[in-house]
Amino acid sequence: MSTLAYAQLRRDLYQRVLDRIDLEALRALEPTALRSELRRLTQRLLEESALPFNAAERVQAVTDIEHEVMGLGPLEHLLQDDTVSDILVNGHERIWVERQGRLQTASVRFDDEPHLRRTIDRVVARVGRRVDENSPMVDARLPDGSRFNAIIPPLALDGSAVSIRKFSREALTLERMVALGTLTPEMGQLLQALVQAKLNVLVSGGTGSGKTTMLNMLSSAISPQERVVTIEDAAELRLQQPHVVRLETRPANTEGAGEVTQRALVRNALRMRPDRIILGEVRGAEAFDMLQAMNTGHEGSMATVHANSARDALLRVENMVGMGPGGLPSRVARQLIASALSVVLHLQRLSDGSRRVVSISELTGQEGETILMQDLQVFEATGVDAQGRVLGRFRATGVRPQLEPRLRAMGLHLPSNLFVPQ
Repeated sequence: MSTLAYAQLRRDLYQRVLDRIDLEALRALEPTALRSELRRLTQRLLEESALPFNAAERVQAVTDIEHEVMGLGPLEHLLQDDTVSDILVNGHERIWVERQGRLQTASVRFDDEPHLRRTIDRVVARVGRRVDENSPMVDARLPDGSRFNAIIPPLALDGSAVSIRKFSREALTLERMVALGTLTPEMGQLLQALVQAKLNVLVSGGTGSGKTTMLNMLSSAISPQERVVTIEDAAELRLQQPHVVRLETRPANTEGAGEVTQRALVRNALRMRPDRIILGEVRGAEAFDMLQAMNTGHEGSMATVHANSARDALLRVENMVGMGPGGLPSRVARQLIASALSVVLHLQRLSDGSRRVVSISELTGQEGETILMQDLQVFEATGVDAQGRVLGRFRATGVRPQLEPRLRAMGLHLPSNLFVPQ
């Protein structure tokens, strides 16, 4: 049977299923019971109908109907594929996936634009949001924690566009990141010591460079005795500590009311007796409140920021501090940054799709109008091999950190050769 013929027959079967069941009543069931009931009903309808499916197509149709009701339709098997890190839908016919840092076309498609819109509506309805011509953009979070973004016409000219950033079912450990070549064991040892010493860390990098993954890895070094408050636009962090409070922002409703910003959550977190505050991503005026928290007893706090280099990350934070009410002068903002932040960890996604920690930099103070910063560990790219893989090496710069006495005072003793260039 051709793909188009199968799609039409599957639509007919799906409509028959909808005519026979009460979706709201079914969704009140446990997922396992719902899945079993759907399969039983679909198989019965196949037996009763004269739809010309062969044996293999019958099995496929039962699975497709289950995905339509419980999941994301044709995208569901891509969500279950652990090799896929991003799913990008450019209209109902054009679907792309990212595997190992490379974009590839997917073999699946939606039947038409209404089919894609129904899937989008189903996702956003689960989290109490809506998308329509009055509010044509939406962010949501899937049950597995994946980040979901959709934008529909008239803003999307060629049909609705969906972007799904998947997250691994298991948080990457330091050992796994070393095996992937993201950093060296020595760099990992240094980063864990910085977290254990309760130094304030800013993780910077471009889109898809692995900032959230790195933040998850760093958080594994936090003591289980500490109370941690996380603040995010879409909850992605997966901390393993027993005493974690997770906060998530809320967008405005259709009347433009009810918005809860990251800045409001940071301010509220200060009243929750946190030992550390972890801010998923700094985007605006909440940068001021974050730096204030780091300067007023919440040592060991962490955040991420989009930037092209460690120095650019400081500039972005400075600009965001100035976005607050009454905008602080640049000189005062730099003083606040220099006193609050201890380390900037910068990641980069290279041309071959791999992710690397390209610098671990220590802030050492301020001289005049300039924030002083020195690199401790760096990655140097040296070329590209015949397969397009980036070649390079990690190395210590030879600079001994000024924060080393603090590490020793906390009982953290790093190997003497950790900062010696090899």
